[in-house]
Amino acid sequence: MISGQFLGFDGFIPSHAAANDDEITRGVNYASAGCGIREETGSHNGGRISLDRQLINHKSTLSRLSRLQENTSILNECIYLVNIGSNDYINNYYLPEYYNTSRLYNTEEYAELLMQKYSEQLRTLYKLGGRKVALFAVTQIGCTPLAINRFDRQGKPCVQSINKAVKLFNHKFKPLVDELNSENPDAAFTFINITSILYPQGDRALRTPPCCKIQGDWACIAGSVPCPFRLLNIYYDALHPSELSNMAMATRSYHAVHPADAYPYDIYHLARVKL
Repeated sequence: MISGQFLGFDGFIPSHAAANDDEITRGVNYASAGCGIREETGSHNGGRISLDRQLINHKSTLSRLSRLQENTSILNECIYLVNIGSNDYINNYYLPEYYNTSRLYNTEEYAELLMQKYSEQLRTLYKLGGRKVALFAVTQIGCTPLAINRFDRQGKPCVQSINKAVKLFNHKFKPLVDELNSENPDAAFTFINITSILYPQGDRALRTPPCCKIQGDWACIAGSVPCPFRLLNIYYDALHPSELSNMAMATRSYHAVHPADAYPYDIYHLARVKL
């Protein structure tokens, strides 16, 4: 929502399931909680819409636009924000009781496998009209309250083994962006480095308790009273960032403060690229 406000939207973009014919010409939200790049990711939590199925939903939106006799060239000016991958680690690779990926692949192999799948999906997005695409890195999952409570930190502020695994994946973004932009001169892909934005000090956690009382691994206790001063907390529950963190991510992804925040340009400049 915050990024949408920066881009000039005055309200929430409706979900694909709820968007009417008039709304789809202004924007559609395909996001699904708990989903991932891999189809099985998050399946232990129940229903979710993987990135592959989100792309199918986008294809159905294009069909609706065609039936409405809308010129699909409007997609050239659309901004696609793609923020996915965290669940492929925290709700897949690091849950061996539900998934076998950590037994099949070491961290280097898994990062490569994940990026190969992701690159195929992004090429599908391009074929479906996506031209201005911002790709968000995976955050330092090893610094979340969930990881800190679940895994051995070995005396460190964060679970370094998890952050190192995620770093292997994040390091593949710049080469991917260069490759996609080289292949498609009529498109503009860019990389938003969440680690640079939220963890400028490197593998060190800003230790604040979650904003709510936790039930189980990460979720807030239903009906519990959240913290009164939410701007003092980095995480809302044990996994999801608070409004303070989201403001930092949205602000610096839109207007990069440090050269490491975005590559090759932030969202402000992405929106102004002439294709």
